[in-house]
Amino acid sequence: MSVFTELVGQDAVVEQLRQAAGSGTPAHAWLFTGPPGSGRSNAARAFAAALNCEQEEPAARGCGECRTCRLVAAESHPSVKLVSTENVTYKIDDVRELITTAQEKPQGARWRVIVVEDADRMTERATNVLLKAIEEPPPHTLWVLCAPSPADVLVTIRSRCRLVSLRIPPTAAVAQLLITRDGLNEQQAQFAARVSQNHIGVARRLARDPEARRRREQVVTLPLRLTSSSAAIKAAGSLVEMTQADAASTAEARLEAEQASLRRSLGLEAEEKIPPKLRSQFKKLEEENTRRAKRAVADSLDRALIDLTAVFRDVLSLKLGTGAELINEHLREELHRYAESLSAEQTLAGLDAINAARTRITQNVPPLLAMEALMMQFLPGRSRA
Repeated sequence: MSVFTELVGQDAVVEQLRQAAGSGTPAHAWLFTGPPGSGRSNAARAFAAALNCEQEEPAARGCGECRTCRLVAAESHPSVKLVSTENVTYKIDDVRELITTAQEKPQGARWRVIVVEDADRMTERATNVLLKAIEEPPPHTLWVLCAPSPADVLVTIRSRCRLVSLRIPPTAAVAQLLITRDGLNEQQAQFAARVSQNHIGVARRLARDPEARRRREQVVTLPLRLTSSSAAIKAAGSLVEMTQADAASTAEARLEAEQASLRRSLGLEAEEKIPPKLRSQFKKLEEENTRRAKRAVADSLDRALIDLTAVFRDVLSLKLGTGAELINEHLREELHRYAESLSAEQTLAGLDAINAARTRITQNVPPLLAMEALMMQFLPGRSRA
């Protein structure tokens, strides 16, 4: 299976990356941009695999079957560094460490590739530290930066990178991927693709996890169930609790996977007691998991707000009589009744209120306070201006 399999509906991008990987002289710095769900991180990883793929034919690069492709997919290739941050921003020391890594020659590979996810989280100082390394990289090193848009990266970096622009894949393409790769039936795949707004990772999780579907259903029906101020305050608390539970579930699964991987690398059986001299390594994983918790809650809450945005987009579509399929098509009847209680202006104001809540969360406003203010805006008859 090709490493580019998840880049559904992006044939032009896949061809661009294959040609670059097979050219022998790819650009030394790349910037992959696209909205959440476009697969920019997946594309960057696939490109790193294709650059070092053991296939000699350029058209076959990124085969997904050779040892190199499998190691990159498992994030264990010694010459491919995949970097992300669980903090609000990258630390300067982290960037300096990357620059040191970039000077090392690749081990058993054509290229040393450094993939920096969320490059938009670099401060100006950290970016300036990175600038010289990108301007004058070693001949064997490629930098691949990922960000939502070119504007999210300093122009001094942007001007030195080859741009790859990705877009959200079509619903039909995401559904087909879920059918062929994950074994879903057509109804499951279509539902998951549509309500995830074509985000492949979210779609897969919704299709596989009944609890994730239940939590989403509770979120998207919140505005439809509010009748009083006390109900709004209670709903805000429930929403924050749900997102915390969702984040905790994701963090727990990740910690278990990391601990299992560490056990394998240390030669420990699944139930074997950890020797005292190795306990510090497992303790470090637990500490990192704790640090990830705050961002995980913020990310989960942001996903809930995206789902609420979809509700008001559906309502606006019904108000304007567009005839388009709704994101929450399974709630059409309930949304139609809700739409009758709002004007188009109030619906747009609801969208503005959700965007304001998303901004407040990024500005470190306490999540519960931000959600209480938002839920009050959803009360029937309340002005949303």
